[in-house]
Amino acid sequence: MTEAPSRAELLLAQDVSEVLEKELTARFRDMGVSEIRVRRTLGHRGPAELQWLVLASLPLQAFLAGLGSEAVRDGYAALKKLVARVFRRDGSAEDAAVPRPLVLQDERTGLRIVLEPDLPQQAYEQLTELDLTEFSIGPVHYDRTRERWRSELDEAAG
Repeated sequence: MTEAPSRAELLLAQDVSEVLEKELTARFRDMGVSEIRVRRTLGHRGPAELQWLVLASLPLQAFLAGLGSEAVRDGYAALKKLVARVFRRDGSAEDAAVPRPLVLQDERTGLRIVLEPDLPQQAYEQLTELDLTEFSIGPVHYDRTRERWRSELDEAAG
């Protein structure tokens, strides 16, 4: 059985509240991450430069395998709740107008997985079994039409 990684680094946008920061770290701990380092983006970046709200850098394959393991049986449900919470920051119209996802990034390869709101349960179940070696460029996102995780850039590169 694969163990969940023991460490993660969270890079948060400036507009993530301290309350959400504490909730994020608690949820990652609930999913088996024991050591969490939290940093904030630089305040002088423009809104066009930042596409995500939370970037979590961790040993991604181990994290995903840990979510699917029996020890963390409800891991994908916890991750789904975490993604929903990130999107529900304060419910303002401004938040809804500019959706910024939670992104998981492999600390070794830099491959990113984009977690969007309202992904179906099937997406999270597939995510825990995803073989990241199938992707080289990324980002990887869930294609609702094809009902699978994919990287359009990898596909275009052949």
